[in-house]
Amino acid sequence: MPTKVACLFILTLLVVAPQTQALTCGQMVQTLLPCLSYLKNGGSVPAACCNAARTLNKTAKTVPDRQLACACLKQAAKAFAINYTYGSQLAHKCGLHLGIKVSPSSDCSKYVLILHP
Repeated sequence: MPTKVACLFILTLLVVAPQTQALTCGQMVQTLLPCLSYLKNGGSVPAACCNAARTLNKTAKTVPDRQLACACLKQAAKAFAINYTYGSQLAHKCGLHLGIKVSPSSDCSKYVLILHP
């Protein structure tokens, strides 16, 4: 009987425990791949890109998540040679308010949490 109680207790903890899922830099970059063409060439923003940006915005909920996303995306922007003008316009074009300017000089440690739709 004690093992059944222990199993039930562990199962309850797994169901009730808050689900925290840390984002990795690779996952963030993968999420935003539908935006790559726009970020390099401009033009119209694909719906899949805005959906991806909204997904990332909703997933990165804490200040540390946002700071990590900022640092990761700064590195990815350099690696993929994106156009920072297009990068800085993306959030606005997708109806997002991120609270930080997208640029090579952005200080990700100063990121504040702004969660707007």
